[in-house]
Amino acid sequence: MTGPRRKGIRFSRLYSFSCFKSSFRDQHGQIGQKGYSRVVYCNDPDNPDQLVLRYCSNYVSTTKYNAFNFIPKSLFEQFRRVANIYFLVVACVSFSPLAPYTASSILAPLIAVIGATMAKEAVEDWRRRKQDIEANNRKVQVYDRNHNFQDTRWKKLRVGDLVKVYKDEYFPADLLLLSSSYEDGICYVETTNLDGETNLKVKHALDVTASLQEENSFQQFKAVIKCEDPNDDLYTFVGTLYYDGQQYALSLQQLLLRDSKLRNTEYVYGVVVFTGHETKVMQNATDPPSKRSKIERKMDKIIYLLFSMLILVSFVGSFFFGITTKNDIVDGKLKRWYLRPDDTTVFYDPKRSALAAFFHFLTGLMLYGYLIPISLYVSIEIVKVLQSIFINQDQDMYYEEMDKPAHARTSNLNEELGQVDTVLSDKTGTLTCNSMDFVKCSIAGVAYGRGMTEVERALAKRKGDVSDSGITSSDIQRSSDNSVASGKSIKGFNFSDERIMNGQWVNEPHADMIQKFFRVLALCHTAIPEVNQETGEITYEAESPDEAAFVIAARELGFEFFERTQTSISLHELDHTSDRKIDRSYTLLHILEFSSARKRMSVIVKNADNQLLLLCKGADSVMFERLSEDVPDFVSTTMDHIKRYAEAGLRTLVVAYRELSEEEFKSWEEEFLEAQTSVSADRDALVDAAADKIERDLILLGATAVEDKLQRGVPECIDKLANAGIKVWVITGDKMETAINIGYACSLLREDMQQIVITLDSPEINDLEKKGDKEAVARASSASITNQIKEGKRQLSSSEGSSVSCGLIIDGKSLSFALNKNLENSFLDLAINCASVICCRSTPKQKALVTRLVKKGTGRTTLAIGDGANDVGMLQEADIGVGISGVEGMQAAMSSDFAIAQFRFLERLLLVHGHWCYRRIALMICYFFYKNIAFGFTLFWYETHASFSGQPAYNDWYMSFYNVFFTSLPVIALGVFDQDVSARLCLKYPMLYQEGVHDILFSWPRILGWMLNGVLSSMIIFFFTTSSVIHQAFRQDGQVLDFEVLGVMMYTCVVWTVNCQMAISINYFTWIQHFFIWGSIAFWYAFLVMYGAISPIISTTAYQVLVEACAPSPFYWLATLLIVVSTLLPYFMYRAFQTEFNPMIHDVIQRLRLESPEEEEASVELFFQQKERIGSVKDKLREEETLLSK
Repeated sequence: MTGPRRKGIRFSRLYSFSCFKSSFRDQHGQIGQKGYSRVVYCNDPDNPDQLVLRYCSNYVSTTKYNAFNFIPKSLFEQFRRVANIYFLVVACVSFSPLAPYTASSILAPLIAVIGATMAKEAVEDWRRRKQDIEANNRKVQVYDRNHNFQDTRWKKLRVGDLVKVYKDEYFPADLLLLSSSYEDGICYVETTNLDGETNLKVKHALDVTASLQEENSFQQFKAVIKCEDPNDDLYTFVGTLYYDGQQYALSLQQLLLRDSKLRNTEYVYGVVVFTGHETKVMQNATDPPSKRSKIERKMDKIIYLLFSMLILVSFVGSFFFGITTKNDIVDGKLKRWYLRPDDTTVFYDPKRSALAAFFHFLTGLMLYGYLIPISLYVSIEIVKVLQSIFINQDQDMYYEEMDKPAHARTSNLNEELGQVDTVLSDKTGTLTCNSMDFVKCSIAGVAYGRGMTEVERALAKRKGDVSDSGITSSDIQRSSDNSVASGKSIKGFNFSDERIMNGQWVNEPHADMIQKFFRVLALCHTAIPEVNQETGEITYEAESPDEAAFVIAARELGFEFFERTQTSISLHELDHTSDRKIDRSYTLLHILEFSSARKRMSVIVKNADNQLLLLCKGADSVMFERLSEDVPDFVSTTMDHIKRYAEAGLRTLVVAYRELSEEEFKSWEEEFLEAQTSVSADRDALVDAAADKIERDLILLGATAVEDKLQRGVPECIDKLANAGIKVWVITGDKMETAINIGYACSLLREDMQQIVITLDSPEINDLEKKGDKEAVARASSASITNQIKEGKRQLSSSEGSSVSCGLIIDGKSLSFALNKNLENSFLDLAINCASVICCRSTPKQKALVTRLVKKGTGRTTLAIGDGANDVGMLQEADIGVGISGVEGMQAAMSSDFAIAQFRFLERLLLVHGHWCYRRIALMICYFFYKNIAFGFTLFWYETHASFSGQPAYNDWYMSFYNVFFTSLPVIALGVFDQDVSARLCLKYPMLYQEGVHDILFSWPRILGWMLNGVLSSMIIFFFTTSSVIHQAFRQDGQVLDFEVLGVMMYTCVVWTVNCQMAISINYFTWIQHFFIWGSIAFWYAFLVMYGAISPIISTTAYQVLVEACAPSPFYWLATLLIVVSTLLPYFMYRAFQTEFNPMIHDVIQRLRLESPEEEEASVELFFQQKERIGSVKDKLREEETLLSK
């Protein structure tokens, strides 16, 4: 059954601008041409002409793979990595006689590593597929051949289907709106999933289809839509409806986009126009830009370095092999007669020694392949996924009020969180709550509203005199008392003033002005009241939080808006003459809605006394110029109040009205309706001009001030980030005064900070703009910005050597010139030397451009954080994008790399998880290269003692399992669990974060140091082993060491050494680390026993080697102990020396925490001061080098 239709509200007759009218424009003349060729047969999806067009189904897939392409596509992804290609080539060549080991021993670990990575890809893709299945199987009502609406799955929808969507349901495809539960086809749509905006959009059906009200009215409904082809533009739609022999122009106002939601409307009827991947939301579903961390990019260079080392070692081996082979036969004499060089293959032929050396070179490339860690990539991926799980489950980043935990949307950038140099932040909804509260107002020159906002507190503190801000301590106490007395908080209303609350305004000298002021707030809006049938409470659905706050404020002060019909708005109103509440109804004649160009909104109403009133509210920049010449004497006072409110970080609007005569109104309405019905291209301009004529000679009533509160913990978070050496930039669209004072409130700007302000708000520029000479304005503006940047640099240089820091403030107009090619480097040089930067009046494009400039200009890691659709460009441009999943929807969060619910959680995300992840990944990679070099070079030293024969020192399966089983799990445990200091100490000493910013733990000296340690370890293991056992008896029966036992001894020492090296390097032991480290060593012995028990045909040199040869010999155990201790001693001594004489920050914290907790803080602070002085010198040198290179 069709639900009840909402009768009465026909906004199409009230709204004035193009959002409700479709007119034939130039684009409509292109229908049928290229780009405008789509034809839809409404309510006739089986039409043969449409079937020929073969439109796509409504099935949507966001997966990367399917059942057919998973294996080839996934394999392609794996072999894009150079190391994997190398191991694949080695595996293929291992089937040839050149291979120093069996093919299966190299294939097995390669398959294991590739298989594990592919399995991870499959699991992630399956999760996406489950989301697709859920979306594709949602149900919607579709009009069938039996003339009934039946539930149908989304995926079965076809172009031309007639559907019915109910309140709070998502639209299953892009639909043409035919009619709704409102008589004139109005409906309200929430587009949070598309653009992140939570304010409702009004859509409007064509008048010709709005009358299709009942289900039986669709039996004979047939129409044809010709429109644009599928595209990604969310803000345009061009089409024509052919119905009953007439043509009707279609616009975006008739298009309901997939994944937007129906709100405040019981139901709508629509025709499917675009399906599946042809819908606009799917056309916009591009993959986010590929981001790689700096560590990952540096790791590629290290891999290339190891490849170079591999080639060099293989070349050295083949060179000496060629010389030795050539000398096997000299003047017909056989030097190494036991090798029979006179009867051998090409691989050892002295007569073709150069060819033999080349083949040996190929053998060496395979033999020393263990220098390249085969399991590095898969181990890092496993570690990063586990790190992301810990981030997601961190209770200290869980926002209970909205039930939103932190969410790592990608695991590729975990370690990058520990290297952030600059944070670029949006303001509204990111630093603030984006929840507007009515807090103050100015009526007839009198300021109302007690209490202090957070910005006012910072302002008063900065001035050193609370009374300067117009607020006294008694005001604060009174505000507190009122809030306690009220017993409950009201969302959108944080106003307190006993002079006008609780009906006391009737006793004020200008009570009539107060009445008119709040009456304007109660009438001038497009909100819709919703009454709770159980409690009787009224809530409002408004297009913006500001508008809702005004209606709620009017209600709380005696002007309750409770009903809206097509022609009227009704209020419960407190009458100031009788001091009683009465119901008043106002006839609604016209709504001149708000737009960014108009910056104001008006309604024209008629009261019970037949007075025609124009009620208006708007920005002060457009309202004061529209006031009557007979201005009240409180205009200047009101302007002062507005300035003070802006300084307090409040958003202001001016409220005014005027009375209209019947003749004036009729004359204007005739002109206005003529403009409305115009079909010319300049229709919008005509309507705007007509509206502008009536919005003149206004009488000022006052001004409103609403507060967008700072989120809890923002000042403390910014303070902590600044102490960590992280620069914070705020890029906002707010006024300069508001942005500056928000900066003070959130600790971005400080009292002792010198401000460098760059603006084009000067008399000279303003005069040129009035003359209209754009070229002259551009030249003057560019010259002005250049001079201001030079002056800023002069201020910076004059403050050097003192404790005074600088803060840069620049407006959007100036920023557009500062970002020009000829000025951007100068601007960046100025900005990066300032402690804080605030960019005001910035556009979304400017946000992205500033982010790109900082990222490329400094070469440091940038993090952008925002909450709205206008922040997406900035988030995707930065090295790391953090989305706030807040009031403005999920667009920013969905486009981000990490999502958090509150700005304050950024402190823990960076200083704790960022520091840990950076340290873990850096140490993990260094350790990986160390253990592989330590193992790989034992093969090289062995070959030097075996005439470079290409003979491996170890059994094939020993080598294959080295990276997969005997050393891989401890390094994964390191990457997941290790902590140099606790989370509490990370937050207590934010300067610890500088280890990541300056890349101390993954610098080239440190990487090369680990590699050198690997080479040194391999030398000690090989030479100590061979020197200790070769020239003496090994067994009790006097037998000496053989090849198999030597390999086992060296391998045992390697396994013990690299695992004990891990134990020395770890700072934070858990039972998991103990289990993996000692378990890996134990598994080596268990493997020797099990593998050695297999037939010698399979186990070859490992047959019973531990049980019969090594284990019974005390020398084996003693030599292992002594060699392992000797190998670890150099690193141990280095760390002891470093900790004592040149400690890193975490060394100091660890040591003092253990030795003298009471002296910890003072000692650490002294150490930080010394480090800061050294670091500042290094930074200046680095900046000078950068400038010289440019």
